[in-house]
Order: sequence, then C-alpha cells, then structure tokens
Amino acid sequence: MSDLAFTVVDVFAEPYAVTPQLTARLRIEESTGETIHAMALRCQVRIEPQRRRYSEEEERGLLDLFGARDRWFDTLKPFMWLQTSVMVQGFTGVTEVDLPLPCTYDFEVTASKYLHALREGAIPVVMLYSGTVFTRGTNGFGVAQVPWDRESSYQVPVAVWRQMIDYYFPNSGWLRLDRDTLDALTHYKAAQGHVSYEATVQALLTGAEEAVS
Repeated sequence: MSDLAFTVVDVFAEPYAVTPQLTARLRIEESTGETIHAMALRCQVRIEPQRRRYSEEEERGLLDLFGARDRWFDTLKPFMWLQTSVMVQGFTGVTEVDLPLPCTYDFEVTASKYLHALREGAIPVVMLYSGTVFTRGTNGFGVAQVPWDRESSYQVPVAVWRQMIDYYFPNSGWLRLDRDTLDALTHYKAAQGHVSYEATVQALLTGAEEAVS
C-alpha cells in the first residue's frame, strides 16, 4: 500500500490564466517504492487567521468579519478559502505538480474580504488532501484512496496575493449589486451628471460624511 506525503514548495501568481489564479508547486513523495500510475488529487484550502498578528490598519479592515479585537478569541476561527483538483501523472518516489488555486475578488466572499484587509506578512493556510490513487504493480492495477489525514501548512506571502490581484484588477476592485440597486445608482449617476460610477460613489460618500459631521 502506498504511503504519500505532500509538501507545498512555493505559491506564485499566475499572470496568464483566464481567471485570477495562484499556483501552488506541490511535492508528492511516495515512501514504499510503489509505482503510482496516476492520481486524481483533490485539495481543500483553509485559512487559519488565528496564526498571525494584525496591525491597527488591518484590524479596521477585519471589523466586518471578526468584530472588535476584544472578540477575536471567539471569532478568529479557520474558514475555507477554496477547493481545487489536479490530475497527477505517474511517478515512483517523488514528483512535483502545479496545483491551481482559483481566486475571486468578490467582496461577498469571506476570503476576499479577509485577504483585501491584509497589508503585509503572510496568509497562514492549511491544505487538506483527498482523492484516488491508481497504482501499478506485478499483480496489475490497484485503486486506493488518499488517506484522510494528509495535509500540509504553508505561509502564502500577502505580496504574492496582491501581485495576483494587480494582474487582473490593476488598482481596482468590484462589488456585486442587485439589479434594483444598480438601476438606482445608474439613474442617480445620470441625474447628477457624473462621468463614472466611481465619481458617483465618491459623491455619495462625501454627502454621508457631511451628514454625520
């Protein structure tokens, strides 16, 4: 029976993918000498926010997710970032494979809010592996499952995440609005003679700040 171990060697921004994507360079080691014919590998990536410190600026950005700092003991819990998969070609001993990590900048998604708030340091993640292993030996082919306890941890540099976002959303981001809200915003933009949605939102924010003061 094969014995597999997984190690993340590197995570880098993919500049030419169809959608925003990081790529994890994954080393897979099989220690019994058994020949792996192929592997359908699945991976769940979870962020562990309690494993790092946060600046005051980052704390403000995390208020919507975790509340005030005095609540973080209860609210700063691991959460899922993404799920992905890859087909691994046959090997014996050790191989490396690129594991795609498709990302989104949708602020309705918890991970996007969290990552946008970070300014420096690293994103602590744990990668949980599963899937099907196809082996080839003297008695023919065999099929086994990746053991449920296979995992690896990695510190993804925040700079790598920001580099990836800059590839696909240079100096910008986006918010998802329902149609009624978008129609109302479009009407307000036209009525006020604003040249862009950004100018419209800035005017609304300025008016809100003046009302509060």
